[in-house]
Amino acid sequence: MSGMEIASYLMVVVYVISFLAMSAILAKEAGRPVWLFGKGGEKQALPALLFKLAFAGAVIWPLLLAAFGNPVADDPLHAALDGPWYDVLGHLLVVIGACVALLSQRYMGTSWRIGAAEGEQGAIVDSGPFAISRNPVFVGQAVLFIGLFIVLPSLIQAGLTLALLVAIRLQVAIEERVLAASLGQPYLAYRARVRRWLGVIRQLPA
Repeated sequence: MSGMEIASYLMVVVYVISFLAMSAILAKEAGRPVWLFGKGGEKQALPALLFKLAFAGAVIWPLLLAAFGNPVADDPLHAALDGPWYDVLGHLLVVIGACVALLSQRYMGTSWRIGAAEGEQGAIVDSGPFAISRNPVFVGQAVLFIGLFIVLPSLIQAGLTLALLVAIRLQVAIEERVLAASLGQPYLAYRARVRRWLGVIRQLPA
C-alpha cells in the first residue's frame, strides 16, 4: 500500500472508532440506549446487516489486500482507477466524508439514534448541517466509502461500497416513515423544507 492508501485506511479506522465512541458519549448524555435496530415495528435486519458488513469490510479488507494481495486476478476496477491522482482525490473524499459524518453526528446531540423505532426518536434537529440535508451523517458516510473505493479500487471494495449505499437507502426510507408517525407535522414541515440528501426545497409563493 502507498502512503496515501495507508493514510486513507487509517482515516477510516479513526472514523469507525470515533463513531462508536461518539455514540457511547451521546447515549450517556441522553440517558438512554441509542441502538434501535432491534426495536419498533419496522424490519431493520437487512440494513443493519449491510451496515455491519460494509464497515467491517472497510476495516478488514485493506489489511487482507496488503497482506495477501487482490484475490481477483486482473481486477478491471484496479486497472482502471489505480494511480496517484486517484489516490489524492479519494483521500480528500475520505477526509471530507469522515468530518461531515462525525460533525453531523455530534450536532444531533441527545437526538442521536442508530436505527429507528416509534416513540424512541429524539427531537427534530433542523439547524447546522441538518438545515441543508436531512441525512448529513449518511451523506458523509457515503462520500467516505466512495473515496475509499477510489483509493483502493477493486471489485470487493466496490461491493462493500454498494452494500453501504443500499443500506443507507433502505434505512432512510424506514426512518422517514417512523419520524412521520412519531413526530407528525413538525417533521413533515421539515421534510418539505429540506431535501433528503442535499439542498433546500424552493418554496413557491402561495
